[in-house]
Amino acid sequence: MIPLSILDLAPVAAGSTVADSFAASKALAQHAESLGYHRYWLAEHHNMPGIASAATSLLISHLAAATSHIRLGAGGIMLPNHSPLVIAEQFGTLATLYPNRIDLGLGRAPGSDQATARALRRHKVETEAQFPADIAELQQYFAAARPNQLVQAVPGQGLHVPLWILGSSLYGAQLAAQLGLPYAFASHFAPGMLTQAAELYRREFKPSAQLDKPYLMLALNVFAAETTTEAKRLFSSLQQQFVNLTRGTPGLLPAPVDSMDGIWQSHEKAYVQTALACSVVGDAAEVQQGIKDFIAKHNPDELMLTSMMHDPQARQNSYQIAAELIGS
Repeated sequence: MIPLSILDLAPVAAGSTVADSFAASKALAQHAESLGYHRYWLAEHHNMPGIASAATSLLISHLAAATSHIRLGAGGIMLPNHSPLVIAEQFGTLATLYPNRIDLGLGRAPGSDQATARALRRHKVETEAQFPADIAELQQYFAAARPNQLVQAVPGQGLHVPLWILGSSLYGAQLAAQLGLPYAFASHFAPGMLTQAAELYRREFKPSAQLDKPYLMLALNVFAAETTTEAKRLFSSLQQQFVNLTRGTPGLLPAPVDSMDGIWQSHEKAYVQTALACSVVGDAAEVQQGIKDFIAKHNPDELMLTSMMHDPQARQNSYQIAAELIGS
């Protein structure tokens, strides 16, 4: 089996609090480590009541302190929201506190709505178009200091924190290939260009100091339970969340329902089913076979599983069912 990893958006479930979300993420990270998962990433989102991982580097540090060897990282940091120097200092600090355990995945989207993006960036003039230049600046802060370098990341300089490019389009695939960096594709919510992006990345990859050959990670929604019926019920929380996003009414992660009929309209159902096409939902046998089929079809070098569930214990159980593949 290829390495299996976890993407956590630190969901805030209806009826719970942000503190509950952080406690659940801590417990899940510890559980994932015991199960043999390779890495555990958190994603930067802002102004979304149902996602608590906005201060991504702080939450990474919290989980790294509660674990011993699983890799922790950002999947990802939305670099246009930040100064490259600040991110270098933050992740240089993480890499110093937790050596050889920290990854830095980079995205160019705001991770929020446009009004929130403006609030985040304030007087910054950088846009997504400056993304490649920001990455180059970040790489310099993690490299060995040059003679007479005026600005250094302290800590950060010379630590060579591994960078990843995140994306859901051909742009990210091409950029990762040109820079010789590993590429993580957001197939868990935007699978439309999965095949083309994977082919482009592998075809145009140029070796770099960080990576000598392409390394592709794909994301997959996984909802495993004791029965198929229960798994489908658990999956309905994510389906409802996507319906709410399409309506412009994001909120806490909804409690699961027995049926989505009467909740979504036909056009919303079509959109959600398309967006969540890369999902495996079922009992242990169905989920394990579904994961194997996905790997066989797309041939990733690593698979990152994500399970946005209302019940933290059900989420742990889902990852435990999937983890049986790690040793197979």
